[in-house]
Amino acid sequence: MKPELLLVAPLVIAFATGIATFLARRRPRLAGALSVGGAALLLAAALALLAQVVAAGPIATQAANWPAPFGITFVADLLSAIMVATTGVMALVIAVYALAEIPRPLESAGFHTFYQILIGGVCGAFLTGDLFNLYVWFEVNLMASFALLVLGGSREQLDGGIKYVAINLVATAMFLVAVAVLYGLTGTLNMADLHQSVGRVGDVGLLTVVACLFLLGFGIKSAVFPLFFWLPASYHTPPVTVSALFAALLTKVGVYALIRVFTLIFTRDVAFTHTVLLVVAGLTMVTGVLGAVAQMQVRRLLAFHIISQIGYMIMGLALMTPLALAGAIYFMLHNILAKANLFLISGVMRRTAGSFDLGEIGGLWKANPALALLFAVAAFSLAGMPPLSGFWGKLLLIKAGLDAESYAIAAVALTVGLLTLYSMVKIWNEGFWKPHPAGDGGVVTLAAALPGGRVWLLMAPIVVLAGLTVAMGLFAGPVVRVMLTAADQLLNSDAYVAAVFGSGR
Repeated sequence: MKPELLLVAPLVIAFATGIATFLARRRPRLAGALSVGGAALLLAAALALLAQVVAAGPIATQAANWPAPFGITFVADLLSAIMVATTGVMALVIAVYALAEIPRPLESAGFHTFYQILIGGVCGAFLTGDLFNLYVWFEVNLMASFALLVLGGSREQLDGGIKYVAINLVATAMFLVAVAVLYGLTGTLNMADLHQSVGRVGDVGLLTVVACLFLLGFGIKSAVFPLFFWLPASYHTPPVTVSALFAALLTKVGVYALIRVFTLIFTRDVAFTHTVLLVVAGLTMVTGVLGAVAQMQVRRLLAFHIISQIGYMIMGLALMTPLALAGAIYFMLHNILAKANLFLISGVMRRTAGSFDLGEIGGLWKANPALALLFAVAAFSLAGMPPLSGFWGKLLLIKAGLDAESYAIAAVALTVGLLTLYSMVKIWNEGFWKPHPAGDGGVVTLAAALPGGRVWLLMAPIVVLAGLTVAMGLFAGPVVRVMLTAADQLLNSDAYVAAVFGSGR
């Protein structure tokens, strides 16, 4: 396949699968099979795109052959390709899990269609080379995610969905205002063109104000301090499949957008903008983990940990060194795998022990030792225990902080890691180790909880994600080298600009 076609293949596959599942919505088994098949094709296309970018560097294409910066640009550097490939992995494993977890009425109501539209929107956000089209993909994601959030129509879902969409509309408004002012200053919204155009803006102060508007807009999407309150109010309300998908991808789109604009566009006042980012990172880590420590409901606890872990990623961006950016990308990839897996495991915990509330469950170690082991892999990786992936991600970021003499943020990162370990141990003690309050009859094996030979549909995705988490830790050296290359491309944008405009510009 031509490199230019590889750029749009993930989008075409996701939206074509969405149409196919819509036409098959009255036949849930067929719609589910189409969703899994489409996700597998998307993963294959994403891996081919990643291989192309690794081999040849950034690639770009222009829709309808309109030259940049006037047309719609799709571009992939190593960061984009890594994120699309990770999206493909998550799309496939969560689609398999959904076959056993999503009830037939929700499948008939269009679950698989909205699922695929969201996957396509996420890929579009990672591959777009234009800020206005980034806004368009954000809106695609918002519509599809809101539909998934309220599908089923329970009071709790509607309450969470209203909070979710209201605050995201505020983020959209800020984003559009920032885009309008930036266009007025530069006359372009193509990101490669902006990289060059912002250097000609005379009013650096106004440019910094615009950067702060982008920080607010993307910060809401990323759930950073103090803009995160919508996330723990909504992520625990939908089916576990949806919670896992959101935890894996939605906030990461916001983090990706922050990394992209604050390495490619807003680099003229780094002393101010990235200091703000560093403060935000520290506060995000602390408030998120303190919220998690206070929770007794598993999905609420995990939702607060999404927030705290976002802080680590923003820390890497704020430090703005090759090692820090490599650590941020590595940590983001690790977090997608581990956090989504913990949400999937929480669904199995509820099925076998009867609740998400840690005070109402227990005895899972005895009834489901394999699940206990898989939980330990994901939980201890999230806490940063060696030799799992979370350890290496935190090590890279803390070393980058020490190298930059940012001792305060390094201390915060270490302390938050200890509190993360405490909260993971709390889930272990309450959910797995202590006896079930109702006795041995209160917890059952997964085979008993899910008859009909469908156990593998729940467990296979969990095993795959746990295996990838272990592999990232055991083969951290080669993975970190790839991340360092991605960081170098972010800090040295010549190849990105050349891919968009050609080597002559």
